[in-house]
Order: sequence, then C-alpha cells, then structure tokens
Amino acid sequence: MSLADRLTRPAFVAGVFGFAALASATGWWLLRPSDPPPWTDGQIGLLRSLWIGSLPPLPPDPTNAVADDPRAAGLGHTLFFDTRLSGNGRVACATCHQPERRFTDGTPKGNAIGESERNTMSIVGAAYSPWLYWDGRKDSLWSQALSPLEDSNEMGGNRVAQARVIVDDPRYRAAYEALFGPLPDLSDPLRFPAVGAPVHDATLAANWRSMAAEDQALVTKVFVNIGKAIAAYERLLIPSPSRFDAYAQAVLDEDPAAQQAAFNANEVRGLRLFIGEAACIQCHNGSLFTNNEFHNTGVLSFPGEVPDQGRIDGVRMVRNDPFNCRSDHSDDPNRSCPELEFARDGVELIGAFRTPPLRNLEGTSPYMHKGQISTLAEVLDHYNRAPLAMIGHNEAKPLNLNGRELEQLEAFLETLSAPLETGAGQPGNQ
Repeated sequence: MSLADRLTRPAFVAGVFGFAALASATGWWLLRPSDPPPWTDGQIGLLRSLWIGSLPPLPPDPTNAVADDPRAAGLGHTLFFDTRLSGNGRVACATCHQPERRFTDGTPKGNAIGESERNTMSIVGAAYSPWLYWDGRKDSLWSQALSPLEDSNEMGGNRVAQARVIVDDPRYRAAYEALFGPLPDLSDPLRFPAVGAPVHDATLAANWRSMAAEDQALVTKVFVNIGKAIAAYERLLIPSPSRFDAYAQAVLDEDPAAQQAAFNANEVRGLRLFIGEAACIQCHNGSLFTNNEFHNTGVLSFPGEVPDQGRIDGVRMVRNDPFNCRSDHSDDPNRSCPELEFARDGVELIGAFRTPPLRNLEGTSPYMHKGQISTLAEVLDHYNRAPLAMIGHNEAKPLNLNGRELEQLEAFLETLSAPLETGAGQPGNQ
C-alpha cells in the first residue's frame, strides 16, 4: 500500500479529525512542543499542600507557659547569643546555629567546645515538629534548648553558674522576674556552690550532690526557664516565601505569565519529578517539606564509627528524659503527651533518622545526620542508587533517574531558599 493510500484510509482520517477535535476542546493546540503539560487537579492539590500559604498557625506548646509571650522571646533572643552561659565564656547557641548559615554551622558535626555527635540541624520551623534532634530524643523546643547548655562537647556549662548569670545581670533579672516570678537568693556559698550540675564531670557532680534537694530544685527551675525563654525566641524562626511559593501561587491563580517568571523549564521538570517519579514527596511533604517522621535511608556511617542506631535509641531516651512533656517541669497541668504515648518503637527504627525539612538548604551543607554527604548532587545520587543499609533496612528504593533528571531535581530544590525574617540573626535587646 502506497503512502497516499495509507493517509486516506478511513481509520487514519478519523483519528486525525478526532485528535483535532480533542485538541480544540482542551486547548492542547496552543502548546508548543517545549511546553509542559498542564498540571492535573491531583498535582495542583499536591502543590497547594507544599505551598507556604498552607502552613498552619504554630501549634501551641502547653508545656511552656511563655511559649508565645513576646517578652520571653526577647529574653530568649538575647540568651541565644550570650556566651556567658558556656563553660569557657566563648560559646553560645548561635555558635552552632548561625543565622547566616540558616541556623546551621557548615561542619559535618557541630563544633563548639568539642565536637558533638551529629550534624547541626537548622531550627527554622522547628516549632512545628513534635520531635527534636536527628533521633527525636527531645519532645519540645525548650527541653532541646537545655541539652547543649550542659553538654561537655557543646556549651559545657552548668546550671548553677547559668542561674547566677540570670541572677547577677540586672537586665536579665528584671526580664526573668517579670515572666517567671522572683529569682532565688544564691548568695550563700554553703548552700549554693559557684558551679554544679548533675553531669559526668566529677567536680560539678560532687558540688551538685552537696546541695539540698530543695536548693537543687530552685536552681533547676531557673535552668528550665532559660530553656523556655530560648524556645519562645526559636518559635519565631519561621521560613519566608521562596521562589517555589511564587510558582505555586501562580499555578493556583492559573497565571501562566507568573509561572514563567518564577520558574524555568528545568525547575518545573524538577518539581514534577519531586512529586512524581522520584517520590520525594512521600517523606518530604507538607509546607515544610518534612513528615517529621523517622526513616532509614541507607546513609553510610561516619568514617571510623560504628553505625548509628538513630531513632531506636532516641525513643528510649525521650521516654526517660527528665524534661519531657510528662515531667514536673511541664507547664501542662494535664500532662497530655499523645505523641510520646503513641511513639513508634519497632525494629524498623534501627538506623532511622528524622526527615529534615528541605526549605532553605542553601548554605547548610554538609548533609545527613553526621554530615557524611557534601553536596546536594551527592545526596540525590545516594537516593538514586539506594544502597543497602549498614544497619537495619533501607526503606528507599533505587530511582533509576538519568543525569539530566537529577540536575533538574537539584534545580528545583534550590528554589526553596528564601531570606530570613528581619531581626532573626541579631542579638535581642533587654
């Protein structure tokens, strides 16, 4: 059969006219060959869920009575940058959580007085998570804030000396007492040694044991309230709209011109991969691009170290934490702790780590729980290969994306960065 005969066959003609009718009805004929297909209703729903406009109000923290008190945030802002809370007078919360690095520090593991166990996670948006740290061993911002204060590798301080900083500084004293009531009188050296804490250091521990239980409680109350003030400041660290959010808004508004202004073709394709073939959205979902859950994704151990057990240890630690939501230090009279009560603890959590948010990745390398991976391209390559886990079971499956698709995914991830809110990186004034 000749070409002319084929082109005039009834089936071919009907197919051509049927396609033309469909194209006319749907507007496909307006698309150039390089144009992406229109977003489906299901895809638009996913974009809406990722859009920062869908971020809900901050969840309340009933365990912290001053969580949303501006005065507490002001006090906590200053404390966040105060090196006097450290053992050597040179380290503050901001040493590892550097505002100019999106509240990370640019090192594989946190570096302060010593080297911490894991990579420094950003605290931007952390108030939305029921768990803190890579292993979730803390269940509130304020209980997390307490840990570095006495950790010998981080700030290396002690709660007696830290209470004295508040008592002896007139600005701190006034701000503290306006929030929490009268400070204890620490002037009697027979009751209150210069330093002391229930830590591994022999001198600090001996001094702490020498104190009466009532005096230990007075000091610990000040210590806990330092954490609650710092947490009030950290609750203000919320991500601002990124280029992705401008694109998502344009899609929701059905504004093609604004879509083209916000994203190039590679970024659009990367977004399609993110919510589609690459399945990133399975874990990195919601407006902060995290499900706040724990997953083993087969990341290699830090060089020279045995595999980190991750969440399986973290869930045990948070349940036994003296500052958890069930403790006497919680301000919630009901001690309501559903997250803690129903926390998973099965063997699937061996080697599992918290899903980090993906907003504001720019300037936060290296990545993973111990900074084992240096670049975003290497992170994507890891998930593309999905190697066997050294401990536990890797939940991820190989993506089998090609090099071009990995570059497009990376291009999309780079659109999630946005400037910090004004004032977030400056010490507060009391």
